[in-house]
Amino acid sequence: MGLNHFMNTEDMAGYAAMKGVPAPELAVTFSGGMLVLGGLSIVLGAYAAIGAGAIVVFLLVTTPMMHDFWTMEDPEQQQNEMTAFLKNVVMLGAALGFLVLAGTDWPYAVGVGL
Repeated sequence: MGLNHFMNTEDMAGYAAMKGVPAPELAVTFSGGMLVLGGLSIVLGAYAAIGAGAIVVFLLVTTPMMHDFWTMEDPEQQQNEMTAFLKNVVMLGAALGFLVLAGTDWPYAVGVGL
């Protein structure tokens, strides 16, 4: 998901601008970095708590802002936004789980934990 922020910056920035995000291109690039670095830190076990925390913050901020299904009048658009909203809620739950586990010995990493 984070790589998509870099591969489709222009499209995502347009969507972010439509949702009222200030400095949308910068926001898309910054949030993409949060996701990529957060994911890598979890996979590699390097500062996993910081990486999981970055993903939690990203999802807490962007989920209600970008997928505000309750404001949609078109039923199809409302359903699409609700699906994206719920997908993010599931990922938030997983990120919170990783955040809790990061306080323990990190046996889940593919690399050597730092």
